[in-house]
Amino acid sequence: MEEKLKMNNWKMGSILILATMTLLTSNALAQKLGYINSQQILSQYKEAQDAQEQLDKINRDWEAEAKELQTQFQELGQQLESQSLLLSEERQKEKQAELQTLYQKIQQYQNEKWGQNGEFFRKQEEIMKPIYDKINIAIKKVGEEDRYDFIFDIVAGNIVYASPSQQDLTELVIEELEKGLESSGAKSRN
Repeated sequence: MEEKLKMNNWKMGSILILATMTLLTSNALAQKLGYINSQQILSQYKEAQDAQEQLDKINRDWEAEAKELQTQFQELGQQLESQSLLLSEERQKEKQAELQTLYQKIQQYQNEKWGQNGEFFRKQEEIMKPIYDKINIAIKKVGEEDRYDFIFDIVAGNIVYASPSQQDLTELVIEELEKGLESSGAKSRN
């Protein structure tokens, strides 16, 4: 009986040691993760709200200018249509050319203001960059002070902070990809 008791104690001790080792290992491997909602930050951060109001005002001013050009275009088109029977062929061509020039001016204006790398894009970057920098500094500070390994942005779906203690695996992945290319290249040569 005593031998059976010793065996049960040994089993319990072994299980306890194994459980402790498992907990210690899992804690050592555990990473502290957090997330932010960038939309909520931008909508509640006063400086971001002020910057957005400034951008909205700029955009409204440009939209008013664009609307004025479109109104001129419509009026000129209506004039040409209503007077087409009264105008000589030469005068009609002049009005059509004028209408075409105004149309191109509208297109150019819209492209300059809202096109790819247009003025609105540049203004937005100029006004918002200092705010994004402040937000990123705040995220980094929270990450470091609260010892987060990673902080994700649930809106953008990306990592906005990674602890410097985390290993960058980029080079290892590139090496692995290059190994794959070498092996597939060797196969295709045979």
